[in-house]
Amino acid sequence: MYSCKENINILTSLLVKHGVRHAVVCPGSRNAPIVHNLNECDDITCHPVTDERSAGFYAMGVALATGGPVAVCVTSGSALLNLAPAAAEAFYRHVPLVVVSADRPAAWIGQLDGQTLPQPDAFGGFVAKCVALPEPQSGDERWHCNRLVNEALLAANRNGGCPVHINVPITEPLFEFNVGSLPDERVIRRLGVSGFAPEACEEIVNRVCASSRPMVVVGQYRYGERLAKALRAVSERVTVLQEPLSPGLGAVHFDEVLSCVMDNADYMPDFILYAGDTIVSKRMRKLFRRLSDVETWAVSEDGEVHDTFMNQTVVIESSPENVFCGMASLLVGSAKCLENSAKVFFARWKTALDCASEHAAEYVPCYSQMLAVKRFESLVGDNCIVHYANSSAVRLANIYADRYVYVNRGVNGIEGTLSTAAGFAAVCDTPVYCVIGDLSFFYDCNALWNNDLQGNFRILLLNNNCGGIFHRLPGLDSSPVYDTYVAGAHAANARGICDAHGVGYLSVRSAEELEPQMKVFVSMTSDRPLLLEVFTDVTEDAQALEEYYGALHGLFVRCIR
Repeated sequence: MYSCKENINILTSLLVKHGVRHAVVCPGSRNAPIVHNLNECDDITCHPVTDERSAGFYAMGVALATGGPVAVCVTSGSALLNLAPAAAEAFYRHVPLVVVSADRPAAWIGQLDGQTLPQPDAFGGFVAKCVALPEPQSGDERWHCNRLVNEALLAANRNGGCPVHINVPITEPLFEFNVGSLPDERVIRRLGVSGFAPEACEEIVNRVCASSRPMVVVGQYRYGERLAKALRAVSERVTVLQEPLSPGLGAVHFDEVLSCVMDNADYMPDFILYAGDTIVSKRMRKLFRRLSDVETWAVSEDGEVHDTFMNQTVVIESSPENVFCGMASLLVGSAKCLENSAKVFFARWKTALDCASEHAAEYVPCYSQMLAVKRFESLVGDNCIVHYANSSAVRLANIYADRYVYVNRGVNGIEGTLSTAAGFAAVCDTPVYCVIGDLSFFYDCNALWNNDLQGNFRILLLNNNCGGIFHRLPGLDSSPVYDTYVAGAHAANARGICDAHGVGYLSVRSAEELEPQMKVFVSMTSDRPLLLEVFTDVTEDAQALEEYYGALHGLFVRCIR
């Protein structure tokens, strides 16, 4: 029988699945449930050592002899600190030492309780990874616990082997052993793809070809023509969903499709290959995190786990460019063949995406920020660079931008968009545009306090006198302070700022003014930056998007018949 503590059982199951076959165990009460579990596992041999100072080196000797990772388990408090010399030695010897420490609940650290000290990060830079496991009370916490253990054990086997530290807080009661079997935990493994070697992608392509509903999802990634070409080639065989934040396909209207199909199983993947960084679409993240019959292989240049959809099973340590170039070669230039069901899935998604794309092109919004971005993207030429700000601006880009767009999507903040675009414009001759909302603009307006800026820099300012995205959050309008305190309502405009910094200024306040002013904005020559401020009403901005998605549903039903 195993411990009643779920974090201990998750840890034990994954130690076995990651190849830990030996554990050095030290005496103590707080770590007794862990030691009990390790001893109950037929796959793990336990070695008792009383002195922790010796136990760490003893475990290192076992690891050197067996060539595999070895756990060393200690109780809470100063017992852990006695492993520091062994951890340091293992770090410089590249030995996969897995330090497992029991701990008191975090609430009792520093409260004069016995055997308590801050245990996470006790080894500083002498471990490749340190994680502190939650005691799961919900599905998300259980996923988090599983992911943390996987991350630590993957790190132990990187770069020839490294020590790692897994800290396990345990609440009382400690000594209930009433669980009949260990859980069948999701194990995350690493697949290395080095250099441009198409044959190294064989396993990836084989997994795609074995799937009934394969899908490629590409998050934000820097532009590269080689990658863009490869993604276009892959998209001719496999459903590729991406936003203009990544190169290749421009606006792919998958968010609109997902708004219509929701969790319809016919449109849900059974295998996802994820590459790049963040995805803007909250709808995709929400839907794909609910899928129970899907696994995700994620391309990760740093080799770390980025489990966006909560179902990752493989880390592909490579660049997206290498992976997709290899995939394109194997899928297009060889006999690799998709299942018939996968071809049906591909055709179903193509029909849906074409329908959504047609709707985006034909839908004419009321006068709004949406209409302004639609007209801008239709008039601005291909020989330019476009930066978008976060929140509403980038979401409109996902509808209308058929080009690669730049956006500070790393942490999605409002700060720095204008400065990033200005810095870009200062070192190139290409026209550089920045499409930005009012809060982001006024927050970062000192970007214009710069004598290096020239006429190649243009700013499309969407001003509805607040953070408009907050008006689309269900339930927030029930708060009496949501407009002034949350959405940042104001009455500012950019004319004075432009005058102060020598920036040309244009403005629009109606649908009739929009077309002629937008044409001037994208075509006139100037030796100084130019700003077009489009004033809209926040209610009409929200209405335009609501009607856009609402009209899509009826069209979609007709398209898929």
